[in-house]
Amino acid sequence: GIYLASTGYIQVRAFVSDAQIPLKDVAVNITDASRNSIAMRLTNRDGQFDVPIPIPTPDLSAGQQPNTGIFPYTVVNLSARLENYEEIDVDNVQVFPDTQTIQELEMIPLSEFPDAWNKVEIFDTSKQNL
Repeated sequence: GIYLASTGYIQVRAFVSDAQIPLKDVAVNITDASRNSIAMRLTNRDGQFDVPIPIPTPDLSAGQQPNTGIFPYTVVNLSARLENYEEIDVDNVQVFPDTQTIQELEMIPLSEFPDAWNKVEIFDTSKQNL
């Protein structure tokens, strides 16, 4: 495996669609690439975690060798849930060493989709060309 010598951080910003009003008590589950849980937190009244979540990452130099298949980031997945809002899944979020990644979570009230009580919005973040 890859030695995870560094740490990056993930923070969220949960808000109600167009108005961008922060949402409190959004349950955010962060998992690794194999869907193993890393952390679960609730957002505060600012729609963020009280403290960013530390994520083990490879050292930045690990991804600087060409054609090794090693990338200088760790991939995590996020799921966000709040009663009466559409569930959000964000896959393949890239967390870089010594960097805070901020993932925006635009929560849509289910009242905007009366027939979609179990609708899940899935976002997949594509790899960066490094």
